[in-house]
Amino acid sequence: MNKTEQKRLASNIGRAIAKQRIRSQLTQEEVAERLGIGNEAVSRIERGRVIPNIVRLLELAEIFNCEAALLLGQASFHLDDQASRVKHLLEPLDSNDRQLLLDILENLTNRFNNKG
Repeated sequence: MNKTEQKRLASNIGRAIAKQRIRSQLTQEEVAERLGIGNEAVSRIERGRVIPNIVRLLELAEIFNCEAALLLGQASFHLDDQASRVKHLLEPLDSNDRQLLLDILENLTNRFNNKG
C-alpha cells in the first residue's frame, strides 16, 4: 500500500470512528477519558492523522457498542465491504425508501458510466 492509499485509509477510518462516536452521543473528551488518552489523540485519529492499532480499534468498537469490522468496513476500498455497508444502511428503511435510494444509485451509476 503506497502513502496515498495509507492516507486515504487513515482518513476513512477516522471518519468511521467519528460517525460512530456521534451516533453514540459521545464527545471526543468522553472517548479520550474512556481510552485513557488525551483529547488531541482522539482528534488526530478522527482527522486521519493517526491510524489506530488493532487493540485501540477494538477498544473504540467496545465504547461505541459496535463491531470493529464495522469501523474497518466503512473504511474499506473493497467492493464486498462497500456493498455490505450499503446493505447496512438500507436495512432499517422501509421498502419504498429502499427502492427510492436504489433508483437514485442506479441513475448516478448510469450517469458516471456515460461520462467517459
